[in-house]
Amino acid sequence: MAMHTIIIEDENLTARRLEGMLAKYDETIQVLAILPSVTEAVQWLRKHDAPDLVFMDIHLEDDLCFKIFEQVPLTSPVIFTTAYDDYMIKAFKVNSIDYLLKPVNAVELATALEKYKALKAQFSKPDLDTLLQSLGHRTPEYKTRFMITIGTKIRSIEVSEIAYFYSADKLTFLVTKEGQNLPIDFSLDKLATLLDPKDFFRVSRQFLVSFQSIHAVHAHFKGKLNLDLVPKTKLEAFVSGDRMSEFKDWLGR
Repeated sequence: MAMHTIIIEDENLTARRLEGMLAKYDETIQVLAILPSVTEAVQWLRKHDAPDLVFMDIHLEDDLCFKIFEQVPLTSPVIFTTAYDDYMIKAFKVNSIDYLLKPVNAVELATALEKYKALKAQFSKPDLDTLLQSLGHRTPEYKTRFMITIGTKIRSIEVSEIAYFYSADKLTFLVTKEGQNLPIDFSLDKLATLLDPKDFFRVSRQFLVSFQSIHAVHAHFKGKLNLDLVPKTKLEAFVSGDRMSEFKDWLGR
């Protein structure tokens, strides 16, 4: 009998890559849906029978994945996928099948699936209270570097080299302090959860900036604040009105 699974993941390329790896492992595995948010996952689970297995990222578009368990009685076994380091991951192994550290490794994926098969008859749902308690008592581990694919090359960019991020034409770009514009497979919402808030601030729907990138702040005639960023940007960088007070507090920390 074919295994039915869903992938709850807000990075589309990561989800599609995982889907391809599952097909290579066992072509009978059916990915019923790829869901990028808590909201869409909850809606799907309310309308469909529970899948045999769920692959679930920790940070989704709109919230932590644990919110899903609070809204639907999800009894399917879960393999967590995450960008967190080991000390955070330990909190996510309670009663779950396994975790996969991004980027997912084919060997580790196969091991996790074999574990799922072995434990299938005995599996119980994740202990959500223990997971949340463990998460709440841990200091967040923020990203220190990003892997960027440029053509056939892969480059590692240290966070200390990054001036700001911006979105345009439904794509997200990383801008280095040297002025390089590089596409990155993360949304600004996702990046805001991965970066240390002491160093980076989401000033608007279009820009996420580092403190070091701000050369000057100007009052705008529409009551907004306009930022001069280094390196210069072709797009105007405004601070949204609803974020202005928080932005000022952030500047004065």
